[in-house]
Amino acid sequence: MDSCNSFTPDFSKGNGLITAIAQDIHSGEVIMLAHMDKEAFEKTLETKEAHYHSRSRNKLWHKGESSGHIQKIHSIRLDCDGDAVLLKVEQIGNIACHEGYHSCFYREWKDGQVTKCFECLKDNAEIYGK
Repeated sequence: MDSCNSFTPDFSKGNGLITAIAQDIHSGEVIMLAHMDKEAFEKTLETKEAHYHSRSRNKLWHKGESSGHIQKIHSIRLDCDGDAVLLKVEQIGNIACHEGYHSCFYREWKDGQVTKCFECLKDNAEIYGK
């Protein structure tokens, strides 16, 4: 099969994991970085909602399962090495970060200064009831 047409990630390079980048379909902002194992990748294709492998809990994680902030898949891109995917997603609730921000990348260093790129939309205690 022509490698240009193959859409099978190479899970062998990262001890069974590939890098997954979530990009907001509307703004183009990178909103999250996580990891997928084969099960998470297949579940994502099957459900058209983002599933990841939680390294801290060592289990399958459906994004939004406890917060309601699901990521609906519009498309998936596979990089040339097969060890990273770019998920173009609609972020339900406009919050991707467990801290309550639109993006996990809400802090920026520029010209020696650290600033916030996004305002907190919801306190994580309110999201998770903690």
